Amino acid sequence: MSNFNTFFETYNWEQTKASIYAKTSADVEKAIHTQRRTLADFEALISPAAAPYLEQMAKISQALTLRRFGKTIQMYVPLYLSNECNNICTYCGFSYDNKVRRKTLSPMEIMQEVAAIKAMGYDHVLLVTGEANLTVNVAYFKKVLDLIRPHFSHISMEVQPLDQVEYEELKPYGLNTVLVYQETYHEEDYKKHHPKGKKSNFEYRLQTPERLGRAGIHKIGLGVLIGLEDWRTDSFFTALHLQYLEKTYWQSKYSLSFPRLRPFSGGLEPKVNMNDRELVQLICAYRLFNEEVELSISTRESPDFRNNVLKLGITSMSAGSKTNPGGYAVAPETLEQFEISDERSPAEIAKVISEQGYEPVWKDWDNCLTH
Repeated sequence: MSNFNTFFETYNWEQTKASIYAKTSADVEKAIHTQRRTLADFEALISPAAAPYLEQMAKISQALTLRRFGKTIQMYVPLYLSNECNNICTYCGFSYDNKVRRKTLSPMEIMQEVAAIKAMGYDHVLLVTGEANLTVNVAYFKKVLDLIRPHFSHISMEVQPLDQVEYEELKPYGLNTVLVYQETYHEEDYKKHHPKGKKSNFEYRLQTPERLGRAGIHKIGLGVLIGLEDWRTDSFFTALHLQYLEKTYWQSKYSLSFPRLRPFSGGLEPKVNMNDRELVQLICAYRLFNEEVELSISTRESPDFRNNVLKLGITSMSAGSKTNPGGYAVAPETLEQFEISDERSPAEIAKVISEQGYEPVWKDWDNCLTH
């Protein structure tokens, strides 16, 4: 049986980093002009040597995205169910050692949030919780999915990693997509940022997308928290992971997100800063490397940045997001997981998308096509 963890161990972080930073303009030009791009080409496209080629990369990225996805941007919104968490994570407002009021939504409160989200126009919801196995566990997820399934055509989840059999149990309840971010592929730094709780198990988290693939989950979302480690090296390992999964679990679809470390209650300064131009470079590099993967940008980013990156490879956006349980209707003042940068309403974002000649899609693409 295939195993990504074993494959991952054949790579060395420092050697990979050195390889990326050694890329030349000749490597970048080769990567830009080839038709079938390899991981070595991806290294070149995310390297410092690619910075002068950003305009060329952006044009190709835009053309590839238009060819595959058309002029559409899928709209989604997170619904935070709970900020209870048993993990200590250095970068998260929900961290166990952050002494704040905890809240898990009741069925009645969930339906109040659903009503507010539906009023904004959404048909695609992302369920988010902290990692508290005794409170927000599979039994709780089943009740939530059962409750909200009639109201949404597409339900995603970003919760604690589960076992394969648990994902299989949730599928009949309407679970379509699962996002699980590795945070960083640098094992030593990962353990430094996750000193306590089940999340401290680097190997178990790394195996999660594979368990999702074996469970037959329709779409799997990957990503790292940009700022914990060297973003170029972390992005290479994300691309490596994506390529492995696509070859092994080809029946699932895949998405990538680009969360940059944002302020929260208690704060953690990024180890490595990524500027806007570098984030555009990364987005375009992923698109040139993989024409099929969905690329998502959240409200962590500024309005100007989101407006400008819209046409360059992005396929989905959140809008009007609240990152605290009950934030839409029930309890607007509870602890946020991180600060939002783009606070525009879904209607304002949809207007921006339309003004750029694109169509905001509120339902899931697959359901639109199959029904």
